Amino acid sequence: MLHGIRYSKKSHLEDNCDLGKVQQVGPDIIVTEKGIVNKKRYFIPKNFIAGFDGHTIYFKITKADEKRFRRD
Repeated sequence: MLHGIRYSKKSHLEDNCDLGKVQQVGPDIIVTEKGIVNKKRYFIPKNFIAGFDGHTIYFKITKADEKRFRRD
């Protein structure tokens, strides 16, 4: 399922909200970044991945939960 996840792929939350583009893929975590001027970075464990269609990673978290994965 995770084969082919590369940098600059899109990422979305469960409720289809944009979570930015993939910046880093680690053994246990995916780092995404959203924004141009006020960039927000998210560090999301891979066990929260709901799916990957070759272009977009979908995470099993909602907009309300996204703050707990955010680091500035």
